[in-house]
Parts: sequence; C-alpha cells; structure tokens
Amino acid sequence: MSDWTLWLEATGALAGAGGVGYAKARAPRVYWSTVGLPLTWGRFAWSYRSTMDVCGLTVQPTGLRAFMTRNLARREVRPVAPKVRRIRPTSTGLRVTLRLPAGLEPVDVAVSSERLRHAFGVQSVNVAETKPGYVELRMTGYDVLRRVRLPRKARPRDLVVPVALREDGTVFERDYRKMPHALTLGANSSGKSMYQRNLVMGLAKLPVGLVGIDCKRGVEHSRYLPRLSALATDPDMAGRLIDALVLEMSERFDLLALHGVSDLWDLPEKLRPVPLVVLVDEVAELFFVTSKKEEAARDRTVMQLVRLGQMARAVGIYLEVCGQRFGSDLGRGATALRAQLTGRVVHRVNDKQTAEMGLGDIAPEAVVSATSIRVDRPGVAVAGDTSGGWSRIRTPETTPAQAAAVCREYAHLTPDLPFLASFRPPVAIPPMPTTPPSVPQP
Repeated sequence: MSDWTLWLEATGALAGAGGVGYAKARAPRVYWSTVGLPLTWGRFAWSYRSTMDVCGLTVQPTGLRAFMTRNLARREVRPVAPKVRRIRPTSTGLRVTLRLPAGLEPVDVAVSSERLRHAFGVQSVNVAETKPGYVELRMTGYDVLRRVRLPRKARPRDLVVPVALREDGTVFERDYRKMPHALTLGANSSGKSMYQRNLVMGLAKLPVGLVGIDCKRGVEHSRYLPRLSALATDPDMAGRLIDALVLEMSERFDLLALHGVSDLWDLPEKLRPVPLVVLVDEVAELFFVTSKKEEAARDRTVMQLVRLGQMARAVGIYLEVCGQRFGSDLGRGATALRAQLTGRVVHRVNDKQTAEMGLGDIAPEAVVSATSIRVDRPGVAVAGDTSGGWSRIRTPETTPAQAAAVCREYAHLTPDLPFLASFRPPVAIPPMPTTPPSVPQP
C-alpha cells in the first residue's frame, strides 16, 4: 500500500510540475497570476532595501534623522532608500510607486532599471515619473511581446487608434490630436507594413478621410481602395495630389479666419471639415529623380509636403510617412520634413545611421534598442516622440486580407470630397464566379 501511495505522490508532483511548465510556455498570463506574481512580490519585499543599496539608489540621512535614529531609536544609522508607497499587481506585472528621498531624481532610478530587472527576476523594468518626487516602477513579469493581442477594450475613438502593445503591457496608441505627424522606418520584412495595416484598420472605423500616396504603383495601398478618398501611384500624380491638399489647407485656413478661430476643432460641428490622414508609403520615391529636368518637380513636391507638415495640423490634415531610410542624403528638404514629424516609430533597420535618423534627434539612448531588434521578431519597434520618451512596442500580426476586409466593411464612412474626385480610382468589383455550361444529356 505504501508503494502505491509513493507512486501517486510522485505522479502528482510530476504532473503539477509539468502543468506549471506548460503554463509558463503556453499560457504565461496564467502562470504569472498563479505562480510568478507571488514569487516576484516576495522577492521584491525580501530584497528591496539591499537591492536599492547595491544599485546606488540610497542617500545619506539628514543630520536630524541620523541623530534621532542613533539616540532615540537606538538603531544603526543606515542610508535612506526610496519609500515604497504603493504596490499594485497587474495581469502582466507589478507596479510599485516610490517616494524619492532628497538627493535622488527619476533619471537615477531609470539608469539602474536593467540592474533592478535582474535583481527582481522580471522581464523588464520601466521607470515613469508620476509627479514631482514620485516614480513608478513598471515591472513586466513575462515577455508580453512574444504573442501580441490587444485588449478588447482598446478601440479606435476620437482620432486615437490603438496600434500596438508596449513592453510594459500597456497599449500604444496613435493620437493624431496630440501627435499630428509621424515617421515610420523599417527594413524589408521588419513589420513596417504590418504596423501600417493595423493603423489603417483603426482609421477605417473613424469618420476621417484617408489619402494614399504609394509610388510603388499602388501595390501596398490598392487593397485599401474601398476606404480611400484618393490614391497616387507615381511621383507625378503624387505631386498633383499634394498640390490639391495644400490648396485645401489654404481654404480651410480661410474658413478658420472667417469664424475667428485658430483650430479646426474650435469650429461648430456642422461647419467642421472632415479630418484627413495622408498615408505616404516609401517616401524616398518622392525624392529620387532620374534626370536633371525632374529636379524642379521633385523640389516642388517636397516643399509642398513640408508646408503640410508645418501648418496642416491646425486644419485637420495629418501626415503618416513611411520608408526604409530617411535622412539628408535623400536630397533637399528631407531634414526639414523630418523636423515636422513629431512621432517616430523605428522597426529593425539595416544600419545604425537609419536608426539615428529616426531617433537620434529625440532620444539618443533609444538608438541602441532599435539596433538590437531581432530578425525573427517582425513587428517589434521602438516608438518615441520629440518629448524624449520612448518604449519598445510590437504590432499584432495582421494579414493584408484582414485589412482589406475592414476597409470594405467600413467603405460607407468614406467622405465625399469633390477636390479629390479626380484622384480616386474606381474600386474594382471582383468578377462573379462562372459556371461551366451544362452539357445536354442524351
């Protein structure tokens, strides 16, 4: 009987260990909630003070505090660590709010984030300042970018489009009201097109006009035709389309002046023109010329695009520029255009210079992260803005057929814009399936 009991106990232990291992590999969220979170919380509570001391995140106490500790409390005077104010578990990690002592600043904690990650045994540690004197350690318990799935509550709204998932488990959103223009860079097969598909799928559900500029003969944007108000498929057509947008921008400014307002959103809703998002794919094609006589047209197109970047935000025209490489070597106006693109998303690139072109002028420390993206992880990128903040993100896998289906479903939201009528190609209707002629029976 004792042999059977021993056998059952051993079998149960092995089954339990196998279940935990399976959950860790296949259901990391379940593993974190049941096993990882208690272990990490205990490790954090047990080693917090010694970890802060080793990482150099402690300061010497004030004279009064040292006197009170030594003479009244009869305890050894020790360096002061940040005070833990709040610990909040999440489905992906742990959030810890710290009150910094005098002498420490948020950047000191951010510099030690990699050491804290190893000390607490978590996937990543991101530091965010919540208010003066307080920081939040956003610890992620597992690799949330391994299999990306956006939360169900993440839905497009008011020109805010959820596009990807951040490394700390929060949703990365493209907010056109706060960040009107953006630049997306990435090498072939890096996930740049997948990022754009997710963006188009979100925009297609909003009451906005979508304008496509795809100088690769429209191979990328043609699947979005049911939802596009205009599409340019070569540099000459793109130049004329951009001229039309600049003219529309001028007319919208006249409308703002007529009503004494300085922003499109200050107009009454019934008078407000529809917002426009201009999607530029492979922007380098707008800069390349094959002969000297084409340079004048190229310079005009680029300068008109720069004008849109400088002024179009106030009238509800937003730029979404994509390319494999972007910098001053493209030609005249490239640097001026890049300066107007507030948001930056850099996927895996072929050289460090491209990452520096996208992130070097806003967050130099993010360049290292962008150049370390693995080839086998398409969709992973570094997203930043001109405020200096940045984070690693990854877009959920989306097929071209899924994006095309969403554009067809929401084709009724495509606004009627007469000034773009000549740039909207007819939407191809798929042919009806044919049946072979019936053969008369003898």
